[in-house]
Amino acid sequence: MIRVHQPSHLRQPMTQLRQILTIEDDSAIRRGIVDALEFAGYRVIEAADGETGLDHAVRSSYDLLLLDLVLPQRGGLEILRELRVVRPTVPVIILSARGEENDRVRGLRMGADDYVVKPFSVKELLARVEAVLRRTPERPSDLDRATFPGGHADFARREVRYDDGGRSELSEREVELLRYLVINAGRAIDRDELLANVWRISPRGLATRTIDMHIARLREKLRDDSSQPQIVLTVRGKGYMFANPAGDAS
Repeated sequence: MIRVHQPSHLRQPMTQLRQILTIEDDSAIRRGIVDALEFAGYRVIEAADGETGLDHAVRSSYDLLLLDLVLPQRGGLEILRELRVVRPTVPVIILSARGEENDRVRGLRMGADDYVVKPFSVKELLARVEAVLRRTPERPSDLDRATFPGGHADFARREVRYDDGGRSELSEREVELLRYLVINAGRAIDRDELLANVWRISPRGLATRTIDMHIARLREKLRDDSSQPQIVLTVRGKGYMFANPAGDAS
């Protein structure tokens, strides 16, 4: 059982709130984790079963996942496997009573960043959380401007402004799509990841052309030649990539 005693040196809330998803079916342990994280200054999303947890894992916005292995409906390793398809970089800490070396090695090889064996103390859990977050760059989710050859996109105003003085309106979805591409500039992003993080829907078994159509409209508004794009590139077999590393926040 998690011990909820708060060490005095951990009682100062963080100045910048980060969000943590906790998937744990034991209500007492989950409550202890949530209370400890919130007291330390984090926001928390919680799920009590594997199905709900997987839905949050692929659709919700969060900075770190705390994942139990033994869950009803879907196991933790199954969630981790599906998560790594659509969100390969989100940090994950496995929480499990399975402390054997083979279990730890399996979880780490599947993409977990750390493995904490139950029972654990609040002090240990928060130290592990802080360590993983320290080595995970914060996503610039507040990005409100991106430059590209010939102009810039103003996300707050939902429009593209061209250097020649022209303007073009962006839809809310186009803003979200372009922002996500810019945040991940230089990295090819596949359709499943875009569906999960921009459309907030599970890509499992879903065949759709909506991403391609949105990319085509976005290129048109960026004045990016679809036959030879220079801004939003198509990376064969991998997805789409924003090619301009100068996309910046201001």
